[in-house]
Amino acid sequence: MANVTVQSRVKPELKEKAEAVFSAVGLSTSDAIRMFLQQSVNMGGLPFRPTAKQPNADTLEAMAELARGKGKTFRSTKEFYKDLGI
Repeated sequence: MANVTVQSRVKPELKEKAEAVFSAVGLSTSDAIRMFLQQSVNMGGLPFRPTAKQPNADTLEAMAELARGKGKTFRSTKEFYKDLGI
């Protein structure tokens, strides 16, 4: 059976980061895509549970600071920008 070409447009930064992950485990991007497609077929759906991006450590600390009653809050972006001097 002949192979077909699958194309997808992604941001360069995403491609670079994904390629680094794949390379670290000895895979090319094409290999990883083939594995994803095959696992999707094998499982009858996505081979993982989609999740939202999680806040980084700085954001989590800022959220904790607000929960402790510290930090600044603003009622509008205009108020926030004024505080920043912009």
